[in-house]
Amino acid sequence: MTPTTPQKRGFLAGLRASFLTGLVVVLPVGLTLWLTWAAIGWLDAWILPLIPAAYQPEEIMHRIFGPESAFPLRGVGVAVFLVFTVIIGWMARGLIGRTLVRQAETLVDRVPVVRSIYGGLKQITETVFSQKEKSFDRTCLVQFPREGCWAVGLVATKPKGEIAARLPQGDEMIAVFVALTPLTSGMLVFVPAREVVFLDMKPDEAAKLIVSGGLVYPAVKDVAAAK
Repeated sequence: MTPTTPQKRGFLAGLRASFLTGLVVVLPVGLTLWLTWAAIGWLDAWILPLIPAAYQPEEIMHRIFGPESAFPLRGVGVAVFLVFTVIIGWMARGLIGRTLVRQAETLVDRVPVVRSIYGGLKQITETVFSQKEKSFDRTCLVQFPREGCWAVGLVATKPKGEIAARLPQGDEMIAVFVALTPLTSGMLVFVPAREVVFLDMKPDEAAKLIVSGGLVYPAVKDVAAAK
């Protein structure tokens, strides 16, 4: 009996180790595929109803291949969204497009509640997707919520407008977004640049660290290479 007990334990331990290893391999791939599939389905459900009935993908397929044809059409809404966005962007870059956009914004600016929502969303979108000024492209350590406690932050743009004018002068100030686990909210703090510790960690690596509650750190080889 004595020799067989370690063998059984070793066998069960091997099964447990293999199962955990399989979870490490399967879960990220499975969740990624599931989230991608769900996002594509959400876009399809949002965009396809906006297409006229005569131009619905199913109707087009039925006219080409017959009424009994059935094809997996998931993702058509995403393709329509991409093409539509590119066309709108191309038109907005022209003189006529810019004029139409200004007229539309003038009409929106006359509606009290709508103009506040539109103005805020537009400013956020222009800041995030701006090609002239990068945002959240650096990470840092900042003392938060009190001195002596350090939190991982994402460096945003430099303070502007009234904020820049009201902040203490003399030191270079930066805006740092301190995300809260599990990245559902956060705090925006303005601190002197000399009081933060800039990191070589990439923003997506910082996001993983925050979401995991401090369990997932960047690979050691990446940190060594960065140094």
